[in-house]
Amino acid sequence: MNAALHTLLSISEKLDFLQGKQLLHELKNLRRGIEKESLRIQRDGQLAQTPHPATLGSALTHPYITTDFSEALLEFITPVSTSIDDSLEFLEHIHRYVYSQLRDELLWITSMPCILGVDDEIPVAQFGSSNIGKMKEVYRIGLGYRYGRVMQTIAGIHYNFSIPDEIWIALQQRENNQESFQDYKTRGYFSLIRNFRRFSWLLIYLFGASPVVCKSFLSGRQHPLEEFDEDSLYLPYATSLRMGNLGYQSTAQDSLKVSYNDLESYSDLLNRAMNQPYPPYSEIGVQHEGEYRQLNDALLQIENEFYSSVRPKRVTQSGEKPLHALRQRGVEYVELRCIDINPFTPLGIDAEQIRFIDTFLLYCLLADSPLSCDKELSCIQENQTRVVNRGRDPELKLKTLDGEQPLAVVAQPLIQSMAPIAEILDSLHQTDLYRQSLDNQADKVADSEKTPSAQILKIMRENQQSFSQFGREYSEQIMATMAQRPLDDSCRQHFDQLSQQSLLDQKQLEKNCEGDFEQYLKEYFAQPI
Repeated sequence: MNAALHTLLSISEKLDFLQGKQLLHELKNLRRGIEKESLRIQRDGQLAQTPHPATLGSALTHPYITTDFSEALLEFITPVSTSIDDSLEFLEHIHRYVYSQLRDELLWITSMPCILGVDDEIPVAQFGSSNIGKMKEVYRIGLGYRYGRVMQTIAGIHYNFSIPDEIWIALQQRENNQESFQDYKTRGYFSLIRNFRRFSWLLIYLFGASPVVCKSFLSGRQHPLEEFDEDSLYLPYATSLRMGNLGYQSTAQDSLKVSYNDLESYSDLLNRAMNQPYPPYSEIGVQHEGEYRQLNDALLQIENEFYSSVRPKRVTQSGEKPLHALRQRGVEYVELRCIDINPFTPLGIDAEQIRFIDTFLLYCLLADSPLSCDKELSCIQENQTRVVNRGRDPELKLKTLDGEQPLAVVAQPLIQSMAPIAEILDSLHQTDLYRQSLDNQADKVADSEKTPSAQILKIMRENQQSFSQFGREYSEQIMATMAQRPLDDSCRQHFDQLSQQSLLDQKQLEKNCEGDFEQYLKEYFAQPI
């Protein structure tokens, strides 16, 4: 409790300083972008085997509609915006356009996948014959060999977030900090990331929506799940199996103890992981009979292979290594990767959730953020594992500096500590929706039956549905809702033009492609960080 009060005072002092500098209004200019993944499925609930629809354009060059691991795993990308409503409206426009092009297919509306066949039946995404397109495809082929294609069908929402430079400038002045602005801002984002990792279990509890999976997802694998019905597996108190050992986790990466204490140690560690051969991956081989199986045999093929709930990010130039961009120009924004798709909202995420996330991230920025040690890193991972598997268990306790405490005892003061930030955001936006969002999340802590994970299991029980039946029903409902509101002609024509232009852009990229692929990879990996 004393630590929480100290943190609250520190936050209040910083907010008072910004108010004195007449800069609180800059908090209206928080920048966000949303990347939302969705599997294409057949009407019978099976994974779609069709190629990426040509009417959606090129997955390589379209600015807003692409694919992730599989041809069937669509990814929708919104432009960066300072308006929550604008971001969600654009995301809705993408959905409505895509639905209009799918014909006999649906978009699966949960993070854990639909009914799956064997690994070889999951089509890897194709990006054409250019070197950059080949690199994207080989990277995904490598993921399939390393972790299996089934795991790569898990979908989620990535939330990109950045703070206006005016806020960073003011905070640097307050601290009388003599670093370069770039270095100060980068250090500030790493401070935010450390706090995010400390407290991200709260987001997993509040918004986790993957407590159950189809049996096909774990066919032939050992697992600790229980049988929900003859087609579904679950854990009674699970929140987000996607974020646990069944999802985006890698035992091979357990040796990577990333502290996020500074950019140098972060980038050096990942750089070593991309250059150090890993024996099990060496056994796979980089090529077999002239065909690439992976980009290399290192622990990480590229930076994106490192699984983390949050990443420091920088917009890269064409062909530039992300780590090189970070080291040269500093952190530009953070990417959250622990958000499940909410099947009870048409877009998988809504404004209330975004308001809480923004408030949460500002809290992570303004609260004290000491450097991490190995002991704390272990504690962070243990808390995440407990909340993933048993988050709604009334007996669950989290590890804290004061010993183990019940989740609610830790969560309620944490949410309350965000209240000053929510009040300021409400004042700036002339609303009370930020405080309402905090209150609604506090209600979930008080009553776990209000969480999405609990609601999913409750509906499945009441309707005697398997996970597949639940997913198909809600997928069909959302598609029907979208179909009732077709895009207006100008918006539809705009997306038509984007699709057509992206196909031309890919052709031009392939026409201008110089050098063979092997040389392209050598030059790419030769870049210093």
